Amino acid sequence: MASFHADELLAQQRAGHVLGETPAIRPFMPEQHRMFFAGLPYLFAGTVDADGAPIATVLTGQPGFVRSPDATHLTIAAALDPADPAARALVPGAEAGLLGLDFATRRRNRANGRIVRRDGDGMTIAVAQSFGNCPQYIQRRVAEPVQRSPGPIESLSALDAGATALIRGADTLFVATRSRDGLADGGADISHRGGRPGFVRVDGDVLTVPDFSGNRYYNTLGNLLGENRAALLFLDFARGDLLVLQGRTAIDWSGLGAAGLMGAQRSWSFTVERGWRRQAAIPLRWSRPEPAPQLARTGIWETA
Repeated sequence: MASFHADELLAQQRAGHVLGETPAIRPFMPEQHRMFFAGLPYLFAGTVDADGAPIATVLTGQPGFVRSPDATHLTIAAALDPADPAARALVPGAEAGLLGLDFATRRRNRANGRIVRRDGDGMTIAVAQSFGNCPQYIQRRVAEPVQRSPGPIESLSALDAGATALIRGADTLFVATRSRDGLADGGADISHRGGRPGFVRVDGDVLTVPDFSGNRYYNTLGNLLGENRAALLFLDFARGDLLVLQGRTAIDWSGLGAAGLMGAQRSWSFTVERGWRRQAAIPLRWSRPEPAPQLARTGIWETA
């Protein structure tokens, strides 16, 4: 049985849902999780850059490019693009948070640990934490491979019109965080957030993300209490474009900031400090989304 770290427990306390210990977070992967990862053609990954800030990327390959030789290791046979700032940080000893999410079935599992090997064939992760997540707020999509020629990396110091348009139309984002230094069994993590298109509010370079009712683990908010830096990853599911932003967060526990969004219990803000974009970065194309059933009880931000 695994215990939540101190900041996760504090987040649970502030939200009024203290869980304490849970058998759902294991130091090994159950067989069904190992088989699940092996069937995916894409994998979301979070790690930490040279400045200690979270950063995120997407790894892709044919189903089977992720394997589990045993219950505490994942091998990823993905050619890591040297142009990808996050891929450059995925080196032996680095923290790694992995999210396997099958949009077609709305199933998702997480595996967090450290990289123990990287070479021309990919990398191996030693898994320290393994746990599943509920299917809530996941828009159903079916992916198919396509041939694409990735464009160059475009560095961003602020949101431009293209980035703003992608965010305002997004129904899905991924957030990479890490626990503060000194917390046992912490490290990097990456999780999913979903809502109606427009569920992320954009005000200049400040994004506001609602916090809807979930599994009540508060892994992401707990990490943000101790380390307020984060990375957000957005996908253009039709074009394969990738947008990654790094910045600092602030949690509004009062719920006042989320009052303009039906279904939100609280919210957190993200101030963009830097980022990068790459067109046609992902060699997959997803079908039009089938909205998650939970969206019926949510809305979009009201405008003044």
